[in-house]
Amino acid sequence: MRLHGVEIEETYAEAFKMWGTRLLITAESPRWARIAAEAASGFAISVIGCGCEAGIEEMLPPERTPDGRPGTAVLLFAPSRKDLEAQLVLRVGQGVMTCATTACFCGLEGEEAVSVGGKLRYFGDGYQGSKVLGGRRYWRIPVMDGEFLVEDRFAIQRSVGGGNFLVLAETAASALASVEAAVAAMEPVGGAILPFPGGIVRSGSKVGSRYKFLSASTNSAYCPSLRSLVATELPETVNAVYEIVIDGLDEEAVRKAMKVGIEAAARPGVVRISAGNYGGSLGQYRFHLQEIVAGEGKEGEGP
Repeated sequence: MRLHGVEIEETYAEAFKMWGTRLLITAESPRWARIAAEAASGFAISVIGCGCEAGIEEMLPPERTPDGRPGTAVLLFAPSRKDLEAQLVLRVGQGVMTCATTACFCGLEGEEAVSVGGKLRYFGDGYQGSKVLGGRRYWRIPVMDGEFLVEDRFAIQRSVGGGNFLVLAETAASALASVEAAVAAMEPVGGAILPFPGGIVRSGSKVGSRYKFLSASTNSAYCPSLRSLVATELPETVNAVYEIVIDGLDEEAVRKAMKVGIEAAARPGVVRISAGNYGGSLGQYRFHLQEIVAGEGKEGEGP
């Protein structure tokens, strides 16, 4: 298959199970809402070394937030319920509660939930208070500019991590232009984030390493400098590769983000668009590139 002259390889992205949630962070101004969101989602690039993956989903106008103030929606993903709860308590406590004028609410509905405000309330040293509105409990924690309002429990849901595609290009400049265009097209997709810096990955990894203490190492088959030393996946005309990784609250969000991203990435200087898969050793979900581009992919291909 070719798209705008670019080869779309007949392969699939191998993604894996995650637990995810959505935070709604509000503040007195869009600036402070974004500052809190950036703090809460900082150093959340990969579960390999960060404990979770997170990013800003979108900025929210006052009419779309629980308290009628400017806000941000942040998505956060972790491998297990326990990990997700721990990361939420840490990141809301350190990244949101510390930030001027903020409040924090759950942005999902569902029966599965973890305690966030219910644990952060102890910071109030006995002076905290709670109120139930519409069947949901909120905690009011005294802080130096007034009160930090945070929801007691946050709904979580089974999600998908590690959707991806690779851009193989003739030059570093053409590779970067391609993935920048892809990121711009993918960022508006709801229910999905691109957790890596600027939405792109330069240090793509493979499962395993020659060093026993590492669970992942450089994706040598896609490193141009190793072309003569390893079994390479790179055509002779390819001199730079970037990867885009997508996490989503469901498979459809990942699929939609991949589709618009691949369509935007197929531009001059790109030789091939491929994806990372490891024969089923990494994850349970398969997103076939050609089916996604053709709009033929089935929702619910995973387990």
